[in-house]
Amino acid sequence: MDEWPGNMLREVTATRYVTPLHAGGSVPGVVEADDLGTYVLKFTGSAQGVKALVAEIVVGELARRLGLRFPELVLAHFDPAVAADEPHQEVQDLLHASAGLNLGMDYLPGAADFTPEIAEVFAVDPLEAGRIVWLDAFTVNVDRTVHSSNLMVWPTFGTVPPKLWLIDHGAALVFHHRWDGAAPERAYDFRHHALGGYGPDTRAADAELAPKVTEGLLREVLALVPDAWLTADFATPEQARDAYVSFLLARARSSASWLPTGFPSRDELAAADARRAAAMEKGRPAWLKRVPDLHGKPGAEQDWSVHLG
Repeated sequence: MDEWPGNMLREVTATRYVTPLHAGGSVPGVVEADDLGTYVLKFTGSAQGVKALVAEIVVGELARRLGLRFPELVLAHFDPAVAADEPHQEVQDLLHASAGLNLGMDYLPGAADFTPEIAEVFAVDPLEAGRIVWLDAFTVNVDRTVHSSNLMVWPTFGTVPPKLWLIDHGAALVFHHRWDGAAPERAYDFRHHALGGYGPDTRAADAELAPKVTEGLLREVLALVPDAWLTADFATPEQARDAYVSFLLARARSSASWLPTGFPSRDELAAADARRAAAMEKGRPAWLKRVPDLHGKPGAEQDWSVHLG
């Protein structure tokens, strides 16, 4: 695994806008940069705002320092002129609202989403699963579920065995959206975590990782966040950094109160999904039972005879 990039994020300049990624709500874009690298760019003008970028840096760089796989982050200077040929007006509006410094994540060519189908055949060690679950619980990441894993499998070709890579932590650190209600010891429901079916050994992960979360480590990570992204709730960037460090340090020290354990098995999760799908199907009016289900659940019965006279 690559070493983390030291005590500051590298800065690059986007030279070519390749394509938007409509799969995410923030509509990130793939760009090429002046260092010859390719990156997934997260924009400051997105609906999620700069706090999502703060979460991306803090959680991603913590993951790297705790030994988990996470693509390199860079600070990327972006001029909307490089995307003049983008045909969608809503994307153009986003790009023009994001001129200047944005956040780039190293693009993993050929990587595959860690879908429920892949999870059925992909081996994950219980300790590795436990480390990832622990990180998500520690950083209050509510967006790594069975149906939205924010995990990638890479590489998918060649002779090197594929590994799990963490991506997309903009939904983490939910406490920074409401500081006055933040409680470091608060537990979260992780029963539907993407790795819950692997029997995550969160107790071993806690014993390994919690002692590594020191004030020095947290300050090192918070120093990577640009000052301009830290002033929404505080008078100065340093006050913001102090608040993040204080909360996360207190949370690491109170892990006994929030450590997730007792995950349901894969069979139990599958049975719960089947019950929900059956209940949803039963509750549909007759006309809606003919509509294909587009949300990953078992398809509804289709009767096209009504259109044939």
